[in-house]
Amino acid sequence: MNTSAKVMPKVTAKTLLHPVHFLSLGFGSGLAPKAPGTFGTLAAVPLVLLLQGLPSWLYVLVALAAGLLGIVLCQRTAQHLGVHDHPAIVWDEIAGYLLALSFLPATWFNLLAAFVLFRWLDIRKPGPIGWCDKHLHGGMGIMLDDLLAGVASAAILHLGHALANTLL
Repeated sequence: MNTSAKVMPKVTAKTLLHPVHFLSLGFGSGLAPKAPGTFGTLAAVPLVLLLQGLPSWLYVLVALAAGLLGIVLCQRTAQHLGVHDHPAIVWDEIAGYLLALSFLPATWFNLLAAFVLFRWLDIRKPGPIGWCDKHLHGGMGIMLDDLLAGVASAAILHLGHALANTLL
């Protein structure tokens, strides 16, 4: 569904009082008047830093759990707002960015490279990312394209690190 073709209902700070919407709206970051997806991704950076002390397998498990939880969260908020994928719903960006840093240390390079890659893939939606965005609906449709963008970002970063280590 092309959300830019219709007038989006305004989301107020009062919506954040509901715990499901608070999470779906990225702790309020989705209320940014411009580029809410970018602000939602920025809201994920402190979460990445908090989770970095976990063993890698547990970090990935938490990131996947955030993705699964997001299917329900985003579906409920989309129903509340009456729009399939309202721009203020940014939990998908948070979960996708968490996946983008799977099995990677939170160095400034990795944080920035994952941010740029993830946002580029999320905006451009190449290949299966775009297919999911166009063909899936509900909470799964909101979440899956961003989760794939996160996995693709992680794969690109790991490949880049492997190539750098081979060449250096």
